[in-house]
Amino acid sequence: MSGFAVVDPYTLERVEEVPFATSEEIESALATVWAGWQRVGETSVAGRAAAIGRVADLHDERKEALADIIVREMGKPRAQAVGEVEFAAAIYRWYAEHGPRLLADEPIEGAASTAYIRKSPTGPLLGIMPWNFPYYQVARFAGPNIVVGNPILLKHAPQCPESAAAIEQIFRDAGIPAGAYTNVFASNEQIAEIIADKRVRGVSLTGSERAGTAVAEVAGRNLKKVVLELGGSDPFILLSTDDLDAVVEAAFAARFDNNGQSCNAAKRFLVVDELYDEFADRLTAKMAAVTVGDPKDEDTELGPLSSELAAVRIDDQVQRALAAGATARLAPKPREGAKFSPVVLEGIAPENPAYREEFFGPVASLYRVSGEEEAIEIANATDFGLGSYVWTTDPEQALRIADRLETGMVYINTVLADSPELPFGGTKRSGTGREMGAVGIEEFINKKLVYIA
Repeated sequence: MSGFAVVDPYTLERVEEVPFATSEEIESALATVWAGWQRVGETSVAGRAAAIGRVADLHDERKEALADIIVREMGKPRAQAVGEVEFAAAIYRWYAEHGPRLLADEPIEGAASTAYIRKSPTGPLLGIMPWNFPYYQVARFAGPNIVVGNPILLKHAPQCPESAAAIEQIFRDAGIPAGAYTNVFASNEQIAEIIADKRVRGVSLTGSERAGTAVAEVAGRNLKKVVLELGGSDPFILLSTDDLDAVVEAAFAARFDNNGQSCNAAKRFLVVDELYDEFADRLTAKMAAVTVGDPKDEDTELGPLSSELAAVRIDDQVQRALAAGATARLAPKPREGAKFSPVVLEGIAPENPAYREEFFGPVASLYRVSGEEEAIEIANATDFGLGSYVWTTDPEQALRIADRLETGMVYINTVLADSPELPFGGTKRSGTGREMGAVGIEEFINKKLVYIA
């Protein structure tokens, strides 16, 4: 690939191409954010928060046009695309309202004299964003850090040049000072150079394990703090319920959100023996009834995957799982371009690569478990540790399991409950650090001690 490109995944039509930035453009972008850092003292937290509030308003005002863009770029069903823009606006608005309070000086009790922690900006940051949530991911990184006073250099995914440009225009129109937010169409090689540049103080990446490893390596060599939000193979544990229909609906929603291309989607369904057959039958029937439709249609539940390459990869992954002994309760249909039909796998043994891998698409993996202990064992038997879902009528059991799951998030008797105030992030190979909420705004601040004798 010689640059950024929009390829409609439903039609495979090449819509737009944007070349990679030149060396001169990269240097100009770095100089711009550095100049913005030199001027950060001219703005106040309250002023920056007010500007982020205007960014929220503009997302709401332009949500229809913004949604159209990401339907083209990565095939997100349009109703979900509108919802994503609205959620991004809610994140910006939350930090506009709560940022000044969260960044207030923190007195140190018990000190011999007056002492407090002053939460100061760190300096220019590089954000490396993914294609699956083009607005939401930017909001949870840029929103809090603009309020803090950290200038942002933003590199979006190669298939998202339109949304990248639209976001930058919103920041301009909202009156964000020059140098506070700068988009750059950089290649991977240019990104490595940007990370190493002394004018960049930290890096945040949302993406694959491979990308996270590469970025962390360069950041580590250059002693730069890095926040990583990587993949997940989130367990959905069902041990008891008074309403199986509602649980099946939740399981379907948690697996099919964003065409199944969500890092914290429920991917492995661990169901107690007495509920397994009925749950599996109902979920499989719902998945079998879904067909891949045009993402521009408001009623489409499942659009194409983000690209033809993504469909090829998951198709190969399913075939490898079957070759290693898994069985298909719902078998894959022949792939058509980026269109990939739902699949349900079961009988996945520990030696099967599918036992530990992440399926980034509409593939559900089912596991029959004898009870709580086996569910926890299988849930933790992966290198990932992002989110998890526990369904039980026993509150004490829910909390016991929550304590033992090796994940960054546990949702009990609910799914898709993300909210601006709730921190998002994982453990193990799902990444480091947190975004959103009060925790997210503190990832890139200088907690400066001020001691007055």
